[in-house]
Amino acid sequence: MIINVDNVYKKFKISNEKNNSLRERFLIKKKSNYIEHEVLRGVSFTAEKGESIGLIGENGCGKSTLLKLMSKIMYPDKGHITIKGRVSSLIELGAGFHPHMSGRENIYTNAAIFGLPRREIDKRIEAIIDFAQIGEFIDNPVRTYSSGMYLRLAFSVAINVDADILLIDEILGVGDFNFQSKCYNRLRKLKSDGVTLVIVTHDLSTVENFCDKAIWLNNGLIESNGIGHTVVDNYKNFMNLKRHDEQTINVEHNGPRNNESESDDGASDNK
Repeated sequence: MIINVDNVYKKFKISNEKNNSLRERFLIKKKSNYIEHEVLRGVSFTAEKGESIGLIGENGCGKSTLLKLMSKIMYPDKGHITIKGRVSSLIELGAGFHPHMSGRENIYTNAAIFGLPRREIDKRIEAIIDFAQIGEFIDNPVRTYSSGMYLRLAFSVAINVDADILLIDEILGVGDFNFQSKCYNRLRKLKSDGVTLVIVTHDLSTVENFCDKAIWLNNGLIESNGIGHTVVDNYKNFMNLKRHDEQTINVEHNGPRNNESESDDGASDNK
């Protein structure tokens, strides 16, 4: 296996401070209260070389946190994550880009962070620029770039560093249709070359059509893990039931408004 996530826990402290201003905080001598929120609660899974895995679930279920733990942006409170090989990640749009440096300068900086020697960057820089479709803007500061230009440049660097594992967090949804198609074609090529892909996405069709496996996280736990379309079906059924329950609760709380209106109309007619 190339990825082994073993019984991983992660929690964050959320401030419960209710004072409204710094002045009040100094005047009222009391310790800040914190609520501990456990984002991941004993998550375990493995990935083999060349597999593509989709991480799905509701917002706040722990998908992005898990990806950050795998990329070593942060570390688990308990458990272990073992990664074999070079990791390239697209977790936040333009993360690692210096806004006042040019696109070309940021290519060298980012590729170096991923572990690519400068001589290798020299060999690949034209291919990186060509894929990103930045054109004459490549020597402009990236603070002048649109979100689409950021995306294209970040993706182009990430796929050109000879990574063994590529981690992607929802970033492909930023580009236009043509660029998304271009990205997925390149991801298929990377996959066929043996690169392991882990993708966080809300686009369930991507998981069904592109990923070998899917992992559904629910409240910090793995609810379902297996073949992509099977896990997606389980998740869809869960969300449909949840939506139905929410609608039922809403009707019970607010009452059948249409019926009330009809009763009111009827009362008016009888007067």
